Amino acid sequence: MSFDKTREELSVRLERAVLVAVALPERPFPPGDPLEELRGLAETAGAKVVDELTQKRHEVQLGTYIGTGKLKELVERCESHDADVIIFDNDLTPSQIRALELATKCKVLDRSELILDIFATRARTAESRLQVELAQLEYALPRLRRMWSHLSRLEGGIGMRGPGETQLEEDRRLVDHRIRELKSRLTQVQARKEREVESRAGEMTVSLVGYTNAGKSTLMNRLTGAGVLAEDRLFSTLDTRTRQWKLGERGKVLLSDTVGFIRDLPHHLVASFKATLEEARRASLLLHVVDASDTHAEERIEAVRKVLDELGCGGQPTLIVFNKIDGLPDVSYLHVLQTRHPRSVAVSARTGEGIQSLEDAVSAELARGLERFDIIVDAANGKAMAYAEAHAEISSKELVGVTMRLKGLASSEDVAKLRRLGARPADQVEPGALGDF
Repeated sequence: MSFDKTREELSVRLERAVLVAVALPERPFPPGDPLEELRGLAETAGAKVVDELTQKRHEVQLGTYIGTGKLKELVERCESHDADVIIFDNDLTPSQIRALELATKCKVLDRSELILDIFATRARTAESRLQVELAQLEYALPRLRRMWSHLSRLEGGIGMRGPGETQLEEDRRLVDHRIRELKSRLTQVQARKEREVESRAGEMTVSLVGYTNAGKSTLMNRLTGAGVLAEDRLFSTLDTRTRQWKLGERGKVLLSDTVGFIRDLPHHLVASFKATLEEARRASLLLHVVDASDTHAEERIEAVRKVLDELGCGGQPTLIVFNKIDGLPDVSYLHVLQTRHPRSVAVSARTGEGIQSLEDAVSAELARGLERFDIIVDAANGKAMAYAEAHAEISSKELVGVTMRLKGLASSEDVAKLRRLGARPADQVEPGALGDF
């Protein structure tokens, strides 16, 4: 027996997966390869894709989702390829999954369960584990009978991993109790996260958002030297990380990296991760990172916008960052994207190309809605001085006698508040009172 064969038999065999996608009038296939994204998700989850099947239908077959003829073909393909699991790019009902499993004698997962499984393997912090477990349990609650049968004949495997695994063996009453407990704990997490974000209310904050694997973590490392995990795989980041970013003359701003989005992100997952995405909801500016080398960039942009709308971030100031321009096969494609999205900048986080242009664009975006001020504050006026330090971007500070002259940028509301605290416009103060500048 060869060494390679022995090693394969001694190791855990990758689950052999057959992929299935059904196009409907309300959910047509994406342009290009309709199974490209599902293939990447399956491989990320640890499956070996052995066959693929697609079908176009005017409506769903209520019992098995796919038609009778396709079901027969699916059974034959699973048998010929010795498949372990069938993964649908669509969301299935519990009864459809049971019917498909009976017919094919294989485990059946839908798109949502696959994504939840990937998140379960990626969760590292206590917070993200709570969020994933809640999403898993809310998804699994109506499917407990099927999950129990899986657990009786399988040891782990795709769709059966993560912090929610043991809870799936419990009865409905215990799962309900666990869900309530998790929601209570996440409410506390949400409140703590809101307090953390509010404590930075006086600082400019920028959040990176975008489709999964668009290069957000690599860009954050380039801008801040943060050293966060950056891998060429889906959902390598689940936890928000915040670092200081020195933005030229503007000084330091806070830059946050967030979990990547994906088309048809499971609703339970979006709801569970609202605490993690609090940074994006409160950011002064969103940097929407897009993989410019992706031929489906426009579809990815629209998918991210839908998730942002669901999170209540639809109206946030946003600058599109077309990343990975070093991997473009044809630069004309980038020109088309930038024509469609004029408020954008092109960079390569890997090589550093375009980073200065990005910093200039971010500085300009953060300056929108701000006004220049030139005020005089009594040096003994601690409240006004502290407010100016916390809420304004001070470009110069000069002590003249018992007064302080401050110049910089601030919102009109903050300038008005400074005046209420005793600050006076410099041009309304007699020159003699200021001394010689």
